[in-house]
Amino acid sequence: MTINPTYLAQRTRSSVNWTDARARVLKSYREWLRASPEIQTMYSLNMPVSAIRTKVRQEFEKHRYVKQLGAVDVLLFQSHSEYQETLNYWKQLSHVMKYFRPEEDPGARLPPNFISGFLEGRN
Repeated sequence: MTINPTYLAQRTRSSVNWTDARARVLKSYREWLRASPEIQTMYSLNMPVSAIRTKVRQEFEKHRYVKQLGAVDVLLFQSHSEYQETLNYWKQLSHVMKYFRPEEDPGARLPPNFISGFLEGRN
């Protein structure tokens, strides 16, 4: 397998207006959804493609209400760099699986006090 570091590379650019930013976000979201089956097979993930797509949706929903155009551009850049690193197989399995840890979920159960959290092994 030949390594091509420019595979999936894009030039960094700023969005002209909110319409352009919205189109770029939707394009990025669709790229992630289309790549989900390939990600599952590349990293031999023991989960259905639907779970990967759900996690992608959650990651995009985290930043749904960002109101600054510059912040959206930075998030788009980060999304594309993650996409490029994932599909170029520059990540290890642990890097991909960090998105599926239970403590990453916003609805994860927090310990009621410090001592019980300490005894569970959580910080």
